[in-house]
Amino acid sequence: MAKDDDAAPSMGPLSEAHYTLETDVLHPEILDRAFASGGYPHDKKMKEKRYLKELRRLQIELLKLQYWAREEGERIVCVFEGRDAAGKGGTIKRFMEHLNPRHAHVVALSKPTETERGQWYFQRYVQHMPTAGDISFFDRSWYNRAGVERVMGFCTEEQVEQFYKEAPEFEHMLVRDGIRAFKFWLTVGREEQLRRFHRRKTDPLKVWKLSPIDYASIGKWNGYTGAKEEMFERTHTAHAPWTVIRSNDKKRARLNAIRTVLHALDYAQKDEDAIGEVDGKIVSTGPDDLA
Repeated sequence: MAKDDDAAPSMGPLSEAHYTLETDVLHPEILDRAFASGGYPHDKKMKEKRYLKELRRLQIELLKLQYWAREEGERIVCVFEGRDAAGKGGTIKRFMEHLNPRHAHVVALSKPTETERGQWYFQRYVQHMPTAGDISFFDRSWYNRAGVERVMGFCTEEQVEQFYKEAPEFEHMLVRDGIRAFKFWLTVGREEQLRRFHRRKTDPLKVWKLSPIDYASIGKWNGYTGAKEEMFERTHTAHAPWTVIRSNDKKRARLNAIRTVLHALDYAQKDEDAIGEVDGKIVSTGPDDLA
């Protein structure tokens, strides 16, 4: 699937002045283009009734998967990366919703402490790897260095280059040791991202989600695009490939992320019919995204 999360809708590009949160009301053209932005292939959002029905089936399968992991001592790591407001946290929430929380953990680390900054870059992530029978969901991960840290100038280019030398080997070590690794990149169109940011800004129950980094990222769309492309080129490997999911429709994105994991693992009492097919219109790989 060709990359197009960064392409302008067919009606033509908008002025950069349209892409701002310094307004109480978004420009009507932003709202008109939001759902279809980035060339999103579906015309309408998935209906709630169908979504909940399919989600229930998948979450039952996830419980089977967790029971199998406990019985067999399997270790599973799911990394979620993507542009801000792409739906990483919401997707992880649906994975976790009915799992036994004693053996499924969300890892969402804040910025490194002074001590952590003096350590090997990957060190603080190693301690959150699962023990036998457990699942770890990383809401952002070591790929902060390839994305936000690089684009926002929080690290040097030398540090980025060192990261790219070490990241594939770090992940290869995890996989060689028996960890089942999944790397997801959730991608959202530019207008849809801005609509979600604006909703966060105006909803008192969501405003906590909007950070200074979010404001700064609005003007760095192309910078994040370039960083993402290099990340795919240098860290998509046979042992730890990238799965790209278009997330303009959060419901479809959540279901297909869960399906991807369930299809990949041969757990006991697996029900292929309940899992269903992955939507090839919105799910691809890192290399496909660069094509």
